[in-house]
Amino acid sequence: MEQEEKTLALCQQLQDKNQLKLSAYRKGEKAFQLLKKEAEKFVACFHEHHPDSEIEVLYRNKQEKSFSLQFGSDVLFFMLHSNTFEFNRDHEVMKLPYIREDKNRSFCGLINIYNFLTDSVVYNRYNDAGYLIGRVFVNAENHYYIDGKKEVGQIYNNFANNIIDEQAVHTILEAAIQYSIGFDLLVPPYDLVKEITVMDMVEIDNMHAPIQTSKRLGFRFQADM
Repeated sequence: MEQEEKTLALCQQLQDKNQLKLSAYRKGEKAFQLLKKEAEKFVACFHEHHPDSEIEVLYRNKQEKSFSLQFGSDVLFFMLHSNTFEFNRDHEVMKLPYIREDKNRSFCGLINIYNFLTDSVVYNRYNDAGYLIGRVFVNAENHYYIDGKKEVGQIYNNFANNIIDEQAVHTILEAAIQYSIGFDLLVPPYDLVKEITVMDMVEIDNMHAPIQTSKRLGFRFQADM
């Protein structure tokens, strides 16, 4: 009987834990769909107010768990992770009264936001790097927390009160765009690019791009750089 009780308890633990993770993932998935809609709205707004612009502003939605927003020389790539995450015990979130009251609230779906150069995508420069500029965490109660660079990281963070909705994702999207516009391509250090190989030259002649280009090539990517 004792063994049966242990087995039943384990079954219940399995059910509860995975249901929690699934609930958090589904909330993150709903937030991701809202982001897609906001990205489409932004593109429509730009084209409406700048119909003759030479700047390309495009929304691409080819995958269920990812989409991209291109504007001028930048691309934002949004990715919904297929797993659910918990904050580590040393993270500042774990010290919040909201989490201490119920540790299950620390399990979240995760949306990553990356910034790439448009030319890196257009010219298939596979060696070019993109940068993670923000992460959106959404728990089973539909509350969200953000960490990220400058404008993205400065969004008012109150995990206990912040609910992910259309207004929230609108703010997140515009903050990511604003940051990317101000995150400019720097000239790399001379010594880093002073040599190329014959293979590099041949590849360039063949319309390939083996030489890496990215916004902070040769520089450390720091919080407020």
